[in-house]
Amino acid sequence: MNKWHPFRLYVAAAAACLMMTACSGSGGSPSASGSRSTAQEAPAPPPSETTTRSPEPPTTAPTATQAPTSPAPEGTTPPLGSWSLQPVWPFTTLAQAQAWERAYRSSGHQSWHRDPGRTALSFTRGYLGFTEIDRVSSRTVSGRHARIGVAPTGPESGTAAVIHLVRFGTGPDAPWEVVGTDDTTFSLTTPAYGSPVRSPLVTGGRISGVDESIRVQVRQPSSEAPLGTSACCTPAGGDDQPWNVSVSFSGARDPVLTVIASTGGHVAEVERFTITAVRTG
Repeated sequence: MNKWHPFRLYVAAAAACLMMTACSGSGGSPSASGSRSTAQEAPAPPPSETTTRSPEPPTTAPTATQAPTSPAPEGTTPPLGSWSLQPVWPFTTLAQAQAWERAYRSSGHQSWHRDPGRTALSFTRGYLGFTEIDRVSSRTVSGRHARIGVAPTGPESGTAAVIHLVRFGTGPDAPWEVVGTDDTTFSLTTPAYGSPVRSPLVTGGRISGVDESIRVQVRQPSSEAPLGTSACCTPAGGDDQPWNVSVSFSGARDPVLTVIASTGGHVAEVERFTITAVRTG
């Protein structure tokens, strides 16, 4: 029996090697940051703005814009860096973004689409109607992603929100598109980002603050007025406390709707806001 002993040792060693090889494999998914655009980045903010720098943003969407990610078909690049990101504003489809890109190349039409700071302020003041929020308080651009802090003017006014933007498309002049907000002390987590919704809509999240008054709106890019606004206003406050507001809406026809929660009343009408993107149910 001893003459078979070396052979058994060899078989055992080979089996152990195969098990170690099987356990050492790893998987991964495409980065949500997508490919780096070759277009020149937007100019730095004027000296009156406060600019901050932060490390490379995570490869997944922030808390307010995070959703399950499906990989893009092989050999393609998703227009928003990840199939889970929703086009909030100013374009509702990739075709619209590409049409602007062609117009810009031929005539320089609406060049502000190439500047994430100007796009963020246009979104806040124009689309949301928060006209008091009129300056960029922070700016981080990394590849296809940008995080732009916006704030009201005033010595006691801090950043109202950090808006997350992504280059919409893969062309060298692909415009910036709002996809959500990066939230800290005021969040909107219900309904889930990218989920289908119907009226009435139950919204909620968490907030830190004192004597807060929360109002919720539902908007779509093709309508100037909100589709619905909650009764003013829901009191809230404390340290990381939950809040909930119900809002009814009608007239939804765009594929992506914007749900906006805001609070203020201390030094400005709107001092903080948070958004999420949902699908028409």
